[in-house]
Amino acid sequence: MDRPALGRPRTVRWFVIIGLALLVVLGALYGFNRYRSQAIATFFANNKPPPAQIAAVTAGTQSVPRFAAAIGSLAAVHQVTITPEVGGKVTAIYFTPGATVKAGDPLVQLNDAPERGDLANYEAQSRMAALSLERNSQLANKQFASRETVDQNQSQLDQARAQILKTQALIGQKLIRAPFAGRLGIRQIEVGQYVSPGAAVVTLTDLKELYVNFTLASTWKGQIELGQKVNVTADAFPGRSFTATITTIEPQIRSDTRTLTAQAALANPDEALLPGMFVNSAVVLPAEPDKVVLPETAVDYTLYGDSVYVVREEGSGADGKPILKVHRTPVKIGQRWEGKAAILDGLKAGEQVVAAGQVKLQDGAQVIVTGNPPPQPPANPTLH
Repeated sequence: MDRPALGRPRTVRWFVIIGLALLVVLGALYGFNRYRSQAIATFFANNKPPPAQIAAVTAGTQSVPRFAAAIGSLAAVHQVTITPEVGGKVTAIYFTPGATVKAGDPLVQLNDAPERGDLANYEAQSRMAALSLERNSQLANKQFASRETVDQNQSQLDQARAQILKTQALIGQKLIRAPFAGRLGIRQIEVGQYVSPGAAVVTLTDLKELYVNFTLASTWKGQIELGQKVNVTADAFPGRSFTATITTIEPQIRSDTRTLTAQAALANPDEALLPGMFVNSAVVLPAEPDKVVLPETAVDYTLYGDSVYVVREEGSGADGKPILKVHRTPVKIGQRWEGKAAILDGLKAGEQVVAAGQVKLQDGAQVIVTGNPPPQPPANPTLH
């Protein structure tokens, strides 16, 4: 009867031993993990990454140019498709496609043989009428011829001279000349071909001066005036800028788009630009007062907003040198031009900003300033 009672204390003793063993194991695991975490923290604390090397620039102030930017297109001041006034067979072509010609240069000769025959006939009639008029005038002075005969001779002479002028004009129309100086296009005719009045012969374009046509929002109306300069750039000539002058402002606003159309004259002495090209136009407006300005490379542009890394001194190291750290600072960007950006808010003049090397930085990173950023190529004026 006493054996079951003797087995219970032995079972309890085993449970206690097992529980104590588990506590020892768990304590050992906890202690090991804590020691490992402290060791890792100590390792990284004693093995910090070296400071990142960056180029920095000090934010300065300057007057900021202002522009009204727009997409424009080029048009020729003088451009025409050469066509004959009269029909005829092409007997000679005096031009080379793509050549430059002067005003009055002959381009095409149409057959004028019939007109030259008529001219010879009318010149003969004119000479005969002149002789008859002279002879009968002398006779009339002596009362041997009537005044009516003299008047008929005068009329015949006038008619012959009129026919001469008309025929000479027809002959002149058969020789097609350049109406102004310019460059010729592709030839549309051949020798021996019959051309009708108005048929295309070749295009002629004066490339020395072009028009820049562009549109702006109607809100710019109070700031756009005749004579203002327009900076013009074309994708075909990166890094090159042309200057135009506003000559015409449309005296009405388009009701469908609420835009204002303007036209500027552009000198094109080397004939680099061509009519029909799209260009970037920027009307030069009065400059804004002094603004904080940075190189565009100093600004980190993202979908979540623009920012810069400001370099600040935070204590000194063991060697006595200042410790520099960077802090990401949101900024508001204004005008951008020639590789520069105006800072409207978020930065003060005199603050040091990272200008190159931002890609390897994070907020609070330690840095070493190694130099100034390299110069940047000019950028197209941009409005923000």
